Amino acid sequence: MTADAGTYLYAVARDTGAPVPGGLTGVAGTPVRAVRASGLVAYVSTVSLDEFGEEPLSRSMEDLDWLDATARAHHHVVEAVAAEAPAVPVRLVTVYSGDEQVLALLEERGDDFGEALSRVAGRREWGVKVYAEPDDQAAEPAEQGGGAATGPGAAYLKRRQAGLRSREEAWRRAAARAERVHDVLASIAVASRRHRAQDPQLSGRKEWMVLNGAYLVDDDRADEFARAVDDLRAQGGELELTGPWAPYSFATLDEGVAP
Repeated sequence: MTADAGTYLYAVARDTGAPVPGGLTGVAGTPVRAVRASGLVAYVSTVSLDEFGEEPLSRSMEDLDWLDATARAHHHVVEAVAAEAPAVPVRLVTVYSGDEQVLALLEERGDDFGEALSRVAGRREWGVKVYAEPDDQAAEPAEQGGGAATGPGAAYLKRRQAGLRSREEAWRRAAARAERVHDVLASIAVASRRHRAQDPQLSGRKEWMVLNGAYLVDDDRADEFARAVDDLRAQGGELELTGPWAPYSFATLDEGVAP
């Protein structure tokens, strides 16, 4: 490996001796290969530090098109690996100076990877998002002609206060529903995690996102989990089910596995 190249890490699995899935390519179109040590296999690519070094990365991470393409390529590799055997995904753009550092990681943190792999074996991650449509009355009233809308008129203040109360009540109802949905799904899952709700600019929706949940589910309970989502959806409100995915929310080892 040359001085201007680094090793990009996607995921770690137990080493069964199986070859890398044929023709698998990762970020920037680079071929995926295997680094093996301590009974583990790391799936990696050789990348140019002109693109994936610390300084160019700080700029590229602000380029949404670059970030989207890189995330898709990263995810593609992780899913391909996880389809073959339990795998621990690694954070996006985790880059090491060379294979030697990856080998050291496998040797030093072999027990941690082993525990994580045991935790996710026979399980997949499902995502559930719950959206709520704000009540029409929840919006602040539009300003009207005359002095009432801009002055201290009592009628305007009452309308404004009523709008704020309506918005707060709508939010409380939506949050309570999200709690019920999460409790039901978490009772089926082995583990669950609530992520930060996405901004409408990211979700592409005007509705409130009141739940952004991740659930680690045994493979033999996947149908039960999906039926529970359908039942909850039938009770009202909009639920979005995604997956199954590699267990990003439950298997990553962030500490010590970083660019």
